[in-house]
Amino acid sequence: MNVSLEELINKAKAGCLVSFPTDTVPALAVLPEKAELIFIAKQRSQDKPLILMAASAADLWPYVKGSDVERQIWEELVSKYWPGALTLVLPASHRLPKAMNPIDSTTIGIRVPNCAIAQTILAQTGPLATTSANLSGQPPLQTIAEIEATFPEVLTLETKAHQGEIAGMGLPSTVAKWTGMNWQILRQGAIKLDNSAR
Repeated sequence: MNVSLEELINKAKAGCLVSFPTDTVPALAVLPEKAELIFIAKQRSQDKPLILMAASAADLWPYVKGSDVERQIWEELVSKYWPGALTLVLPASHRLPKAMNPIDSTTIGIRVPNCAIAQTILAQTGPLATTSANLSGQPPLQTIAEIEATFPEVLTLETKAHQGEIAGMGLPSTVAKWTGMNWQILRQGAIKLDNSAR
């Protein structure tokens, strides 16, 4: 269902499933504690955790935990690539709702998108559980029409709300997991990183 930007933000805050553009592919998003709604809608297996997306790194740090040295390494990488198409998988703090990563709640993927409309939404909703808008195992959907056809229950933005917003690049984000010593690249996406990234 097509709604205005204001209504989409209000419904997201109320716990409804929403979709909006990002700098990579369109996102399905919901409040972190309602994350099971995404797993159900996408028919996604529980061992595929979701990404916590926010308008700024400051909104995400409370959901992760690490030593001062680790935090410094993470912040250096973030200052280089955020906002942008890089997802970091880090040790999760007790603040993370188990619904985000039902099988292994010790880690969480976090990202700040380089997309004005996504940032506008996230700045008002706070961090949201997100994933690409598609049925599990299918290619990411690229248009509002495709998203509405596949997920009639999901709220999408009316077109005039994001005219002038550049469509995402269609490539998923790069995913890098912190091993405690260095980065392990889980998915090479829009940003090219190697395992020695610091």
